[in-house]
Amino acid sequence: MRVLGINAIFHDPSAAVIVDGRVVAAAEEERFSRRKHGKRPVPFSAWELPELAADWCLREAGLRPGDVDTIAYSFDPALCGDGVDSDPWDHLRVDYARRAPQFLATALPGLDPDRVRFVPHHVAHAASAGLSVPEDNAVLVLDGRGESASHLAGAYRGGRLDVLAAQALPHSLGLLYEDLTRHLGFLHSSDEYKVMALASYGTPRFLGLLRDLVRPTGDGGFTIERIDWDALAKRRGAEDEMTDAHADLASSVQARLEEVILELARWAYHASGGLKTLTMAGGTALNCVANARVAAEGPFDRVWVQPAAGDAGTALGAALAVGEQHVPFTTAALGRGWTDDELEAELRRAAVPYTRPDSIAAEAARVLAGNGIVAWYQGRSEYGPRALGHRSLLAHPGDRDTQTRMNDVKGREQFRPIAPMVRAERFHDIFEGAYPSPYMLFVHRVKPDWRDRIPAVTHVDGTARVQTVHADDEPVVAAMLAEFERLTGLPVVVNTSLNTAGRPMVDTPREALELFGSAPVDLLALGPFAVHRATAFAGAAR
Repeated sequence: MRVLGINAIFHDPSAAVIVDGRVVAAAEEERFSRRKHGKRPVPFSAWELPELAADWCLREAGLRPGDVDTIAYSFDPALCGDGVDSDPWDHLRVDYARRAPQFLATALPGLDPDRVRFVPHHVAHAASAGLSVPEDNAVLVLDGRGESASHLAGAYRGGRLDVLAAQALPHSLGLLYEDLTRHLGFLHSSDEYKVMALASYGTPRFLGLLRDLVRPTGDGGFTIERIDWDALAKRRGAEDEMTDAHADLASSVQARLEEVILELARWAYHASGGLKTLTMAGGTALNCVANARVAAEGPFDRVWVQPAAGDAGTALGAALAVGEQHVPFTTAALGRGWTDDELEAELRRAAVPYTRPDSIAAEAARVLAGNGIVAWYQGRSEYGPRALGHRSLLAHPGDRDTQTRMNDVKGREQFRPIAPMVRAERFHDIFEGAYPSPYMLFVHRVKPDWRDRIPAVTHVDGTARVQTVHADDEPVVAAMLAEFERLTGLPVVVNTSLNTAGRPMVDTPREALELFGSAPVDLLALGPFAVHRATAFAGAAR
């Protein structure tokens, strides 16, 4: 069976292809269009499709549009209620969704519009997580909104979803966090991770009030009353100063979010009959601080979060949902990749001096040990918002100035933390916690005796958003980490996304070269090839 999954309705448009139970490709439109998040999440943009991503996914699978058996679209307009959305233009979104089969047939000539199936948005989210692990599991979906709800709790048994609870709009934890993001002067449906980072700098002094206004209902749902944000902290403009009151408000909302999600997870455990695994999806599941609390304090033996937990993941989830079978998620490296010959041809086109060292891992480790910054471009690009060692910027974790340098390189706020990657076998020596984090979706407390040794990746609250690396899955990354430890005694390397502020992650080798040419990066590790700044720009220096 050949299934094309499509996410287009809200934001982060994306496509995925599954052929006979194997995920062949999955990618976000932003990586092709170079427009962050693909489009803005407004009703007027709902007609826009991930045309470039879908075309590439089909070609990667060796398919033409007419070869596809089913097109799974991650929104069902038949489920939309009346009057649940405050946007007077929301009817456009629903109308565009109804017309999606015809839009898709126009965008992908040869595609049969009669083969389009509408998959409820939260079912697509749920399937992206619950059908990506082999065992039966409870599933928790939390985001801004779907058709008429903002939450789903369910259980997967034998590949079939039993919906246990759903929270009707307008009550939404995701929209609550979006409202706060907007109030703090950031871009909603984009910058929520900045609020999560800011929360660590504040004190949750408004938590008591928020406990009164944001309450679980005891039946798997919750209620949210109107919050007068201005009474708690003055609305901040994008260029205004960030005050203690803003940080305290972020801290308070973050704390209440964690409490409510933890209670919802406990409810799902009991309602599912005590299933041992919890899977999570929806944009709110990208809140790695809340995820860590669920894993540490919740009743489940295992918590697994979909790496593409946001709306991009619903393209894969919709495709999984129509097949109703477990397709274990083994890697996020589902995007575009280039052969060594193709990479070398791009280097020659760019006319930059390069070498092919015996080991690109050792070459990168040497530069990192000398406190250089490395643009690391290896294999296929990641599906989802996290750089996981394929499109990454790497740096030395032992220099206290590294966070400032990296945020300067990327052109972003200085309160933003940077994350560590570590070989899985060394994880327990440096970090507290009993669960792995190969997709960088949990925070872990840095052990006290390591905080001064790796200050660049230790957040102000003593935690770090860790990526654990297994040599079997990522042999080149693991080799780089091992060599860096041999040279420095530190088993950790800074890992952040290979992009600059406001731009999608680098996807093509040409984009990697453009970033290398415009940012103070010391080494571009492009597949097996090395481009050193000192060599590449020697002529310009003269």
